[in-house]
Amino acid sequence: MAATDGTSDTFALDETPSAREPSVTGAVPRLYERVYAILAAEIAQGRLAAGERIGETQVAGRFGVSRPPARQALARLAEAGLVRKTDGRGYVVEAAAGASAPGAPAAVAVPERLRAVATWERIYDEVESEIVARTLLADWRIVESELARHYGVSRTVARDVVGRLQQAGVVKKGEGARWVAPALTPTHVGELYEVRAILEPEALEKAAVRAPAALLARMEARLRAGLAAPERLGSAELDALEDEMHVQFLGHCGNEALLQAIRLHQSLLIAHRFLYPRTLAMFEVEPFLPEHLAVVRLLRAGRIAEARAELRGHLMVSRERAMARIARIRRSFDPPDLPYLERLAPATDA
Repeated sequence: MAATDGTSDTFALDETPSAREPSVTGAVPRLYERVYAILAAEIAQGRLAAGERIGETQVAGRFGVSRPPARQALARLAEAGLVRKTDGRGYVVEAAAGASAPGAPAAVAVPERLRAVATWERIYDEVESEIVARTLLADWRIVESELARHYGVSRTVARDVVGRLQQAGVVKKGEGARWVAPALTPTHVGELYEVRAILEPEALEKAAVRAPAALLARMEARLRAGLAAPERLGSAELDALEDEMHVQFLGHCGNEALLQAIRLHQSLLIAHRFLYPRTLAMFEVEPFLPEHLAVVRLLRAGRIAEARAELRGHLMVSRERAMARIARIRRSFDPPDLPYLERLAPATDA
């Protein structure tokens, strides 16, 4: 029976503290992060045995999520060495019981029951992914009525999705109070990085006295491992490393208003989930790895002012790399039309 509070009969992970374990900041993890953590825990506990096959459709159906978060979760498991992609469709469990994976706490409990999940949450990841990918090409107007019709949901649900896209900095109010997803032009990307270079160092300083020492130790270990074997880093692992610095660590700053302002200008972190898989060959070693490592080393040494300056410098030089990735993909990217998106002004490289 459908609920009246925006939920549906779709089911996802149990919303218990153990299911929320991957979140360092206390915010609810994204769907693919929760699916990844649960499957990694099941492999560690031997509930998913080595040699067992697992597929995208199977994962999506089990957890009641759409295919994009199921796909992302499996990709992260593969990059962690817990599963491998088969010649056909799907994956096979590679690791034996007792194996651990980055970002998946060993103590996480596997939930035995499921909960009803809000309908907006069921479709959000897919909508976000579709919109962010297309902002490489143009500005887009989001038509709520068509979004609702496309996914077979109510206007209220569509409005919830758009509202959360606004909170993530993906869309904003345009002329005539219309929702617009701005193109990732050099001007817009530059503005995002400029604001982040102002806000994030401030959050870094506040987080430095609040974040657990174990988090910094883990960050340094993972960055060192990545630099030692950069060829083993896939897009999901790069995304996780970005998240550790710019989301998890900064989340300890203790100022929610500051965090909200930061999140509003971090839409490029979302875009990187689309950019990284398509631009891995651009750099022999991903440039942000030594930059992040320099910040972490300074933090662990208690040199906070220098860490602030290092983070600001990292953000300022990241703009040109982001635009280079965008320009490379834009030349060949031709996504199909979607009924809820109206193309407005095209993006330019000027």
